[in-house]
Amino acid sequence: MKNLIWLLVLCNVCLCIGQTQTNDSLIKVTSAGGGFSQINEELFPGGVVYAGTGKNQVYVQHKGIQMWCDRAVFYRQDNFIRTFGNVRMNQGDSIRMSSEKAEYNGKTQFAFASGNVDMKNPGTTLKTDSLFFDRAKQQAYYRSGGTVTDTASTLKSRIGRYFIAEKRYQFLENVKVTNPEYTIDSDHLNFYTETGHTYMYGPSTIKGKTSTVYCERGFYDTRADEGYFIKNSRIDYNNRTVTGDSLYFNRARSFASATNNIVVTDTINKSVIKGHYAEVYRAKDSVFITKRAVAISIQNQDSVYIHADKLMVTGPEDDRIVRGFYDVRLFKSDLSGRCDSIITRQSTGLTKMITQPVLWSGKSQLTGDSIHIQSNTKTEKLDSLRVFYNAFIIDQDSSGGFNQIKGKELLGKFNDSSELEVVNVNKNVENLVYSRNEEQQLIGINKGTSGRMEILFDNKEMSIITNLDNVEDITYPPDELPENARTLRGFIWRGDEMIATKEDLFKGKPAPVLTPIQGIPLPQIEEDFFKQDKKFEINKNSRLKEKDLKTRATDTPDYIRKKKAGNEG
Repeated sequence: MKNLIWLLVLCNVCLCIGQTQTNDSLIKVTSAGGGFSQINEELFPGGVVYAGTGKNQVYVQHKGIQMWCDRAVFYRQDNFIRTFGNVRMNQGDSIRMSSEKAEYNGKTQFAFASGNVDMKNPGTTLKTDSLFFDRAKQQAYYRSGGTVTDTASTLKSRIGRYFIAEKRYQFLENVKVTNPEYTIDSDHLNFYTETGHTYMYGPSTIKGKTSTVYCERGFYDTRADEGYFIKNSRIDYNNRTVTGDSLYFNRARSFASATNNIVVTDTINKSVIKGHYAEVYRAKDSVFITKRAVAISIQNQDSVYIHADKLMVTGPEDDRIVRGFYDVRLFKSDLSGRCDSIITRQSTGLTKMITQPVLWSGKSQLTGDSIHIQSNTKTEKLDSLRVFYNAFIIDQDSSGGFNQIKGKELLGKFNDSSELEVVNVNKNVENLVYSRNEEQQLIGINKGTSGRMEILFDNKEMSIITNLDNVEDITYPPDELPENARTLRGFIWRGDEMIATKEDLFKGKPAPVLTPIQGIPLPQIEEDFFKQDKKFEINKNSRLKEKDLKTRATDTPDYIRKKKAGNEG
């Protein structure tokens, strides 16, 4: 008998435990303050209708979730509820949601809200027409268009998914971020609500009042207003386009930097700057570039190349100034040169070569303390040049001799083909000129001085030399002038330094060591929102159908990407 009593007690305890577990998993519904509940098997078979009154709504609880509504139909046997009118749903401090209608399955913890859905979480608010909410996964999902607002921006997209634990949104298709300072357009964007960090995948554009950024993979801090971009990235501003393997952009500082394989294109002035590191200051309208830096400008259908260790381009579009520092090299099809530093100004057409400058035109070498090259600002053709102090012109003749002329200063004029046509040397002129017969045999060497001299060029060589003012010269037979007397003081032939092709701009220089690019990880492949360990249990009283709980092919990132590519093609 005792054993039977203990068995009955044990059974009662187990039954109570089972009832407690059942009660914990069962949705609890309360009508308070004059509300009522009723059974209407004709309209709602198996359901109980709950209604609130006045300010007192129907109250619903289930495993940490709270709901309020004007009216509800609860299907106790199925642990399923439908709510109507001023629906509110709270999940702790993480979710505050309101809608016109909602339904909730206590077995699967899956909710569906529709009609002016408003979901708030710390820092952001989501508005959409309909929203799926999986409490087991702690994820929310919409696919009929939605708007998310945070402290700095408004984000819109056709498809959105919110990962509650990560505080992360995934936006797909027709994504648009609107901020007072800029807009972002993309088809795949991940947004972290706590930090305001944004990751863009696929063709994306950030457009501000003064600049536009394009990339196919990038990061942007919407609160700090700065970003990092890779893969076909570029920045457009002030009629300039900056491209590179990676770009950094800070809108507040009006600053951008670029790394590796950089091209800065000036669309107004038909010029290009290349290198492997650049800094761009929009407010100062300046570009600074290093690591095999070269500036290229089109003049009279002929490109002018300027290479230096460092290049700086400043000034507005109608008055660009190019400065080059350290080991400057200049190349044009009919002109080349070297110096320590250079400055060229668009508005005046004047180029200044400073510190140990050398210029080669045809077979002639010109040196001096500084060299100025003047271009015609309208035709962009070479007009003239001036050599200041210690001017020295050396012309290597066809037989290897060096005709030499030096003076205090030199003035040269170019013809329409940008070739030296005439040169005037002034003050304290000295000359040493080789005379040859038709067979190019050396017949004499003229050595003398004068107040000034005029030199005419033909086919890029000295043709006629005329001494003027206080002329004193002697022509020596070749055997009477020893080799050591056949150079003027200061003679230095720098022909081995000549820039014969644009490739010679980097002659003797090692290839630059490129900076490793910090990548941006590809987007993680998210598990299908509707994927479950077992098939969804759709209550027969649910508004949802089986097709509604499947990801449509048109809603996948791959489909959206291919659709975008097809439209652009």
